Amino acid sequence: MSGERSGVQARRSTVGSPLHLTLNIERVLTLASRQDVRAEFRFAPDAPWAVSVQFVVEGGLSVHWRIGRDLLQQGLYSMSGLGSIQMWPSGLKERTTAWLQLTSGNAAALFELPVPPLAKWLECTYQLVPAGVELAELDWDTAATALLRDPEAQTD
Repeated sequence: MSGERSGVQARRSTVGSPLHLTLNIERVLTLASRQDVRAEFRFAPDAPWAVSVQFVVEGGLSVHWRIGRDLLQQGLYSMSGLGSIQMWPSGLKERTTAWLQLTSGNAAALFELPVPPLAKWLECTYQLVPAGVELAELDWDTAATALLRDPEAQTD
């Protein structure tokens, strides 16, 4: 890809259901170079606090990340996240794109995402499982037992 911006906001997006969104995004390699990437976002109502994202480079690698749903939502409008996952809106006045930075060890990747389809999809996930009730269905006794269980004492 040349140093010319291809217009991430104009890229095709597909909402398969409220649980799945496919976006064609760009990874920023250098100031003058970008790489096309397909990002597949998946939401599971039984684990609503996180979104699974698979980044796929055509003819290349596929990388899977789990990103907090609230981090994505906040990152559309202001700086969000600490450490290995950070997201913030572009400096453009109309804020049609946002930046997502992922780091692991010494490696880092910066992606430019279109805001409108991602915002619409996230809104659908919040309609399915509203903010603040993500843990309402959790069986706390089972979760505590699983956390406190001695892995050496398990018999399967």
